[in-house]
Amino acid sequence: MFNILKTAVLMAAITALFMAIGAMIGGRTGMMVALLVAVGMNFFSYWFSDTMVLKMYNAREVDASTAPRFYGMVQELAQRAQLPMPRVYLIDESAPNAFATGRNPDHAAVAATTGILNVLTERELRGVMAHELAHVKHRDILISTISATMAGAISMLANFAMFFGGRDSEGRPSNPIAGIAVALLAPLAASLIQMAISRAREFEADRGGAEISGDPHALASALQKIHRYAQGMPLEAAERHPETAQMMIMNPLSGGGLRGLFSTHPSTEERVERLMAMARGAA
Repeated sequence: MFNILKTAVLMAAITALFMAIGAMIGGRTGMMVALLVAVGMNFFSYWFSDTMVLKMYNAREVDASTAPRFYGMVQELAQRAQLPMPRVYLIDESAPNAFATGRNPDHAAVAATTGILNVLTERELRGVMAHELAHVKHRDILISTISATMAGAISMLANFAMFFGGRDSEGRPSNPIAGIAVALLAPLAASLIQMAISRAREFEADRGGAEISGDPHALASALQKIHRYAQGMPLEAAERHPETAQMMIMNPLSGGGLRGLFSTHPSTEERVERLMAMARGAA
């Protein structure tokens, strides 16, 4: 419940930041134009993001005849979660990872790399796919799409403010130093908010995935194993399209010294600790 409330607060914050920059550029009119642009971008992302992401990863759709065990596992978990059967995809990548996409539970897809099928046991893989179905059930795809689109739009508006300046409420040019400050700080703030939203949703999906699979231990074990393998095995498609990193069960990007602050995912240790506490509570 806390993570749901946290997500709502963060979504309100990123929306307020977006509208504030629009107001800085063009007053009340600028704020309304910014809002309309955001609605248009979100509409496009909502309807077409799944197709774009699956193409980025060269994902191939599978069914009961081409991948019977994997497809059957997803089918059984979807029934347990009381969800419509999603489309199922495989990605020919050795790095272990998985994600869910689609605009709603009736138009959802789950995808996993061939690497994750090779390194996880059947129990562990079941926990991972339950995690992805929890994202579908919680409609996290819509939330993550909106937050990513808003963050990108904020960066675009901030650059516009730096190069073309802004107007105050009376139509006078605003302070150019303020415009430069906004151009530098607003995208950073938007990215931090977006990443905080993503981390909150991962905790909820871990909890929901453990409930769907009925096996918190298996998901905890899978996360530890994926973390170990992923460190030395980059996911090339994610490196080319870092905006998709938040969709994965584990952050697929190589990071630097501030990785924790700018990570789209919580630490693996904290995720495992929460799952183990959940398992102890159910015992």
